Amino acid sequence: MGLLDTALPDGRCWSRVGDCFEVTRKPRGLRVADYEAVPFVPMEAIPQGGHYEPRYDQKHGADISSGTYFERGDLLIAKITPSFENGKQAWTKGLPAPFGYATTEVIPLRQTAAGYDIRLLFFYLLHPEIRSYVSERMEGSTGRLRVPEQVLLDLPYPKLPPDDQQAIADTLERVTRQIQLEERSARTTAELKRAAMRELFTRGLRGEPQKETEIGPVPESWEVAPLSEVATLERGRFMHRPRNEPRFYGGTTPFIQTGDVVRSAGYIRKFSQTLNEQGAAISRVFSAGTILITIAANIGYSGVLEFDAACPDSLVAISPSEKLSNLYLNYYLQTQQPKMDQEAPKGTQKNINIQFLSPWPVLVPSPDEQRDIVAILNTIDRKIELHRKKRQVLEELFKALLHKLMTGEIRVADLDLSALKPPHTP
Repeated sequence: MGLLDTALPDGRCWSRVGDCFEVTRKPRGLRVADYEAVPFVPMEAIPQGGHYEPRYDQKHGADISSGTYFERGDLLIAKITPSFENGKQAWTKGLPAPFGYATTEVIPLRQTAAGYDIRLLFFYLLHPEIRSYVSERMEGSTGRLRVPEQVLLDLPYPKLPPDDQQAIADTLERVTRQIQLEERSARTTAELKRAAMRELFTRGLRGEPQKETEIGPVPESWEVAPLSEVATLERGRFMHRPRNEPRFYGGTTPFIQTGDVVRSAGYIRKFSQTLNEQGAAISRVFSAGTILITIAANIGYSGVLEFDAACPDSLVAISPSEKLSNLYLNYYLQTQQPKMDQEAPKGTQKNINIQFLSPWPVLVPSPDEQRDIVAILNTIDRKIELHRKKRQVLEELFKALLHKLMTGEIRVADLDLSALKPPHTP
């Protein structure tokens, strides 16, 4: 049963958003041009996914020719597609002035009276079913659909006692804070990995004297070799055009494409399509342990296959020689992605090929040092992956709690959230 079809327990009932909240309007007589600095929120400054605060730019009042007036504590709800569907919204509790202006593509909402917790509406509007319900009622031309204010005001909304509103909002906020903590931890660990890679691939681990090479200073014992001398490069294949012909798909052979590699974070563990026997026959299958690198549109992203898989000609397969560990080479290639992207020929779409990759310089330390470098970076990768998995679990918990708490299926008193950080902990 959907959220909006649910009968609420204990005599509670459905009301409307407009019974509790209203659209904020600019006061008559306000002369924005008289203000030296006015906080301004463009669409790109509005977060999505549960973050409260937008970024506040500063504009001279005279420079604001259009926009949406709002006041401190208002919700800003993106109304244009796809921003609304993507959950772009903000709570302006930290607005550094009594009022501000935002893009014209938002609807500002505020409480009509005491007793309504605006945080609850913030979370309610993140419910997938609510987003879908409102999206179906958008108006306008294709690509420029917008949410009418009245649709938002007429949206069914559970009528709950103030204490219940606060308890539910506190609970959802607590889960959201934990999600954001895992996000920050993953970002911080990823920054640590980038710093470690810079150090490892410049100085190594043995404290050796440095020597100058074509790619800069490196440890004295390390070699610099063209990629084609320390690895075999083979282009993927899919001989049929158009590539999306249905008769080749739906079998048991994983079919790795550019997006799968870009999203892999260095280890290709997932795939979005499979080939049947016909499809595999016109493609090219590579074994687990092969490095795949992207050569079209998204340039230079790499990942190690963790299963046998086919791939198209938008990928090149790299099989290192006995001089190189595949994991070591993949980490090294990760450091080269920005430079590859920068040096890729620029046409209608960026493309590189085996001729571009073959002379690419590769650092070759001893096998023992390669293993030690891989061990360090693998440890950091596992920590990043742990934070990402925790975030995914918490996001699923948030969705489940949002639905069940709003409908009264469960109560806050029934929950044990002792594993989460205490509320209001920075």
